[in-house]
Amino acid sequence: MDEQSGVRRERRRRRGARSTVARLLHDHPRGARATAAVTVLVLLGGGAFAAGAVTGPSAPSTGVAATASVSPTPPTPSRSATPISSPTPTPAPTETPTTAAPTATPVRTCSVAAAAADPRLARFEGAVLDAASGDVLFDRDGSTPARTGSVLKTLTSAVALSVLGPDHRLSTRVTGDAGGGAIALVGGGDATLSAAAGPSVYAGAPKLSDLAAQVRSGLGDASVTRITLDATYWDQADEWDPSWKRTEQTIGYHSEVTALMVDGDRADPTAQTSPRSTDPVARAGEAFRAALVDAGVVGAETAVMAQGTATGTVVLGEVRSQPVSTLISQLLPTSDNTLAEMLARVSSRVSGADGSSASLTPLYRSVLASAYGLDTSSTTIVDGSGLSENDAVPATVVADLMVAVADRRGGLGVVYDALPISGRTGTLAARFTGENAVAAGAVHAKTGWIDTAYTLAGSIDAADGTRLAFAFYAIGDVRDDARAALDTLTAAVYRCGGDLSGE
Repeated sequence: MDEQSGVRRERRRRRGARSTVARLLHDHPRGARATAAVTVLVLLGGGAFAAGAVTGPSAPSTGVAATASVSPTPPTPSRSATPISSPTPTPAPTETPTTAAPTATPVRTCSVAAAAADPRLARFEGAVLDAASGDVLFDRDGSTPARTGSVLKTLTSAVALSVLGPDHRLSTRVTGDAGGGAIALVGGGDATLSAAAGPSVYAGAPKLSDLAAQVRSGLGDASVTRITLDATYWDQADEWDPSWKRTEQTIGYHSEVTALMVDGDRADPTAQTSPRSTDPVARAGEAFRAALVDAGVVGAETAVMAQGTATGTVVLGEVRSQPVSTLISQLLPTSDNTLAEMLARVSSRVSGADGSSASLTPLYRSVLASAYGLDTSSTTIVDGSGLSENDAVPATVVADLMVAVADRRGGLGVVYDALPISGRTGTLAARFTGENAVAAGAVHAKTGWIDTAYTLAGSIDAADGTRLAFAFYAIGDVRDDARAALDTLTAAVYRCGGDLSGE
């Protein structure tokens, strides 16, 4: 009896609801369908939710689902809602709101996971970006700061281009007092100053012989009785970082970082790799004394020579290096450590800092962020060459810089043009062989190598025409075969192109 009464009451309620809907359709024909649909859901009940919602015994009823969709502007009916019969004509198409179709996310299916997991890479970190969009296509701990090896020279070059400018030249001067016998050779961080009679490893380098000739002209008949060697442009005590291995010096990859030297302090000025001395300033002084003798400066061979600070005020001679843009084109293909250190320290001094190694982290963070938009908050810069294991730069930061380099943004075309090319030039001339030769000529990248890391970073003109920017680090217990593993991974990325998957 109670059940039958309940059924009758439900039928009367539904009839009343349909009557209410009919009045709404008659009184409000514009947008009536949407409003009526919502009203039916409220009045008829039965567990139905807003258009397109799931119904059923397990669906919770919030009591506000229907009323939440009501607004002064009627909502667009869902395609999944059941139409409600109505005598009201369908609104004209121009009055029907439209919803833009969502942008499809491309599904990338080409994986380089196997190449990235090669045990020769030890602890691998890396990132690959689409150079056009900046999208991260591949990331393996790319946000973790890590040692970079000589890949850091690309950051040093970018900082120098921003702080110094591509046309800046490094200067070496001789000062003294006219008519006096005391002169000073004042270093300005130019490691290319050459004592060689012929060409040196640095094409177009300034010559000590030219400087000596200027001094002879400036002094007139005066004799030189004292030569001061001034390397105080930055603190001479800050000339060798404790994290560097002394074999870099004895084998001939790196000199002590002094503001005064000749030929990068090489024993053989014509050889890229040549043993360096333990006192670049003294070696430069002896070479300068010899140049003065050759120039006919009376008494130069017997002049007292000492290291210190110049006191003379008259400039008796000056020679300048090639422009910074040329120095970068000399240091990147050969990975010249000394030249990179000079650009880092001079950039510090010109920026207003003291030229110390301690000044490099704040300098690089500031310049790379302001000039190129990089997030450098987690970077640590110990040197300009990347020789230190204590340098720490995330691979994503380097890859972001390589996007700017590939775009030639902010004058960085100088860096792009100087980068070694796979299987063609510089430190990549003999790499990308065998199956990896498929990417020969398509990779512009800087190599890096220290005892605990092999690295590679640059841009790839992929097989499908996509330009990619990347940075790969193999860190830890690595061997020489890590280079081949890096080439294999890079060649795999070349094959994938824009279809590169992050998996």
